[in-house]
Amino acid sequence: MTEQIINVGSLVKDAKDGLTAEEQLDLKMQLTEKIQQLDSLADTAPLQRARLQLDSAEILNALDRKNEAWAIAREAFLISMQQESWQDAVEACNVLYVTDQKDSIAVLGMGIWLAVTFPVEPELTVAMLVHAIDAMPDDSDGAAVAAITGRYVVDLRAGDDQHESQAFFVDSLIAMVAKRHSQVQDQDAMNKWLDRLALRDPSVFLPRMAQVVDSIVGDQWWFDRAALRDRLPE
Repeated sequence: MTEQIINVGSLVKDAKDGLTAEEQLDLKMQLTEKIQQLDSLADTAPLQRARLQLDSAEILNALDRKNEAWAIAREAFLISMQQESWQDAVEACNVLYVTDQKDSIAVLGMGIWLAVTFPVEPELTVAMLVHAIDAMPDDSDGAAVAAITGRYVVDLRAGDDQHESQAFFVDSLIAMVAKRHSQVQDQDAMNKWLDRLALRDPSVFLPRMAQVVDSIVGDQWWFDRAALRDRLPE
């Protein structure tokens, strides 16, 4: 199916704005290699196929071929979900969001739900939350909830060798959100802001994060959340 999604004839198009001819050619050569690898891949390696598809979709995004990137990343997402490879599924959502299609925002919400619900790498989870924060107005409480959720995920999942750097990044993100939300400038103001928005207790802010995700996705869910929750370990 992949060779039907990617327009091989487009590999000889002229370079687009933002890329030099040399960069464009290098990306096209990489894409050709990925197509060849996909064509030779056995049907018994679905996750390997999905990862090659995601690599191809990222190249297509770089080449500004968004429709093709969407189609192949959507296929990779479906494979990843079937294989219960949540990390790959979230990575697919990330690529799908970057394609900037009409359903990209909904896919971002789905990716955030998967990333928070399942043990996805904290760095990727935070990246998805950052996308959401960037898309929200400065005065959005949802941005504050997303930022504090990022810190919660880092504390929960980051290994000892990564926690310090990832926590520093998320703390900086929280500070940025607080400043644009309420002009928070110092620690005293930060403490009051965290208390006012009830951002200290996961039992309070995680349900609010779920509401934020619901507002992003609406009725466009591609999967049954209740069925997926049943697969979570006790």
